[in-house]
Amino acid sequence: MRITTWAEYGVICALHLARRADEGLVCGREIAEREKLPPDYAEQILLRLRRAGIVTSTRGARGGYALARSADTITLREILQASELVTFDLHCDSHPLDAERCAADRDCSIRPVWQMLQRRIDEVLESVRLADLLEDEPLVRQRVGLTVLG
Repeated sequence: MRITTWAEYGVICALHLARRADEGLVCGREIAEREKLPPDYAEQILLRLRRAGIVTSTRGARGGYALARSADTITLREILQASELVTFDLHCDSHPLDAERCAADRDCSIRPVWQMLQRRIDEVLESVRLADLLEDEPLVRQRVGLTVLG
């Protein structure tokens, strides 16, 4: 699995809004500026997050973006899926090597491994809430079951 720029920027934008949830609406250009993201890129990602129901937006001079719901109800999987449109690109489906060889009705001993990997990745991403990422790195590591290697 490769985390794309779309996915990473989606998490950064959502996390920015979570940190500023008590401040009201935040304009997309301000998010881009503070997070050092390309403004047009950030706006496109925020639009994807809005379409997925993760953020809300208001137009106008005092408009901007806010989380659509509490950060403890938004999963990392939702954000990545909204930003990237998939969480794991299963090549069997998206880029088959051979239409006949990779057809769903064909026997393939590799496909179940990729499907299991996709499920496991989705399970991990589903278990992490946006609110979890509001903590400092050592606490996040502890929550997701990682220990610092010494």
